[in-house]
Amino acid sequence: MTCIYDEIGGAAALTAVVDEFYERVLADARLAGYFRNSDMARLKSRQVSFFAAALGGPEPYRGLSMADAHRDRNIGRLQFDLAVGHLTAALTACEVPEATTAEIIAAIAPLADDIVTDRRSAALG
Repeated sequence: MTCIYDEIGGAAALTAVVDEFYERVLADARLAGYFRNSDMARLKSRQVSFFAAALGGPEPYRGLSMADAHRDRNIGRLQFDLAVGHLTAALTACEVPEATTAEIIAAIAPLADDIVTDRRSAALG
């Protein structure tokens, strides 16, 4: 059985998706501020590693937990949903099949519990 990581083209494909994702996120005024003063090369590398492990790649993820990585960032549900929308668009732009994109998004959705730290914005979404 082929894992999603292999199905979409491995590390090269994930790198393209992550590059596309951050291009979209950084162009979104509602999200760009969260990345001010970030080392984008390092962030992208960690994101590729995370997605690779999450999608069945050959290496385990060795970075921070999602809760630790997003602690004190005041991310609300609205921002999480916007990022998921940009991820969906990035996957589509990189020609990941619709069914596979849906699988990836379904795997990411439960991470909201660890990433959303500003519960006040829940009413705004």
